[in-house]
Amino acid sequence: MSAPSARLPRYAYVSPESAARHAKDTEEGLYNLLPGEVFWKNRCLFLHDRGYELRPRYRPDWKPSWIGTNRTPLFCEDSIMLNIPTVIDASRLSDDFRVAIKYTNSDTKELRIARYLTDQHSPRNHCIPVIEIVADPYEPRMSLMVMPYLRPFNDPEFGTINEVMDFIRQSLEGLAFLHECRIAHRDIAAANVMMDGRTLYLEGHHPVRIESLPDGVLDAHPVARSNSQVRYFFIDFGLSELFEEGDSTLVTGCTGRDKEIPELSNEVPYDAYRADVFALGNLYYKEFLSKYYGLDLIRPLVDMMKWKNPAQRPTADAAFHIFESIYHHTDETLLRWRLRSREESAPERVVYDTVAVAREGIYQLRKLIS
Repeated sequence: MSAPSARLPRYAYVSPESAARHAKDTEEGLYNLLPGEVFWKNRCLFLHDRGYELRPRYRPDWKPSWIGTNRTPLFCEDSIMLNIPTVIDASRLSDDFRVAIKYTNSDTKELRIARYLTDQHSPRNHCIPVIEIVADPYEPRMSLMVMPYLRPFNDPEFGTINEVMDFIRQSLEGLAFLHECRIAHRDIAAANVMMDGRTLYLEGHHPVRIESLPDGVLDAHPVARSNSQVRYFFIDFGLSELFEEGDSTLVTGCTGRDKEIPELSNEVPYDAYRADVFALGNLYYKEFLSKYYGLDLIRPLVDMMKWKNPAQRPTADAAFHIFESIYHHTDETLLRWRLRSREESAPERVVYDTVAVAREGIYQLRKLIS
């Protein structure tokens, strides 16, 4: 048996009897590649030749790293399976930049829109860029779309009011830009907004077990969003519409994750842009207003974005400017204040408020000295 690593916790190791049992489970196929993983294993060498390296689990010569050791498979990186079979993470060989590779039909609106948006060079563009699109080596009608790897926008949790305000600013700016490009997203929801988390995780994190370091074992500890620059992105343009200049923006259909948009209909046309505005306002409500105290300053804007009558809702650009006015009239001390969860107990509130007061005191002292 191998000697325990100094970095790994003791619970990552098991008795010889347990190790033998894990070896038997492995031999019987418990940790075999899933069908979707076999798909990527078959493309591993092709992707390597294109400059992208998959994790050890998907390489042709993979052998489970725990065999012959006293480590439990749970704490071995190569036991971690894919969550989404059509998307895999990889490292770009030239600079170790982490990417996500999506298997998709070559003739889709998503690819056309993704290409179009990638060519729109603007700091206001918050749509995930495409690094390249590669023809699949086995299926001529399919492609592999390479994009930067992103993580959920709300993991880790937001810590201050200003962190939420930064997210709202970026997402409203991004939606206004999207609509200026004559594109309606049509599927705005928490799952389709992500972030580049590299500035939060200075040691990196595992691409599937995202709460862990790249080894998939030890916990990853992010820095505060307030101490870094986080950029947020809209993803997944599979349901999006690109309108030609002068075309009507009326659409039909009840597709998309947000089923609460009141005007959704398969028969009666509705404005796709105004539906986007509702969906983004609904995201703000579900992810922030319903979870935290102290965000009443954005409630009037969210209410406007969620008005039942689409014609009464502000456009994305108007909502952005309303937000900017709210932000510039908000005291900086309030913006720096912590978010208070609606599930927080009274004792927790006392402790966290005390820490927040101390932090604000340190901030003011540093400001005075400088």
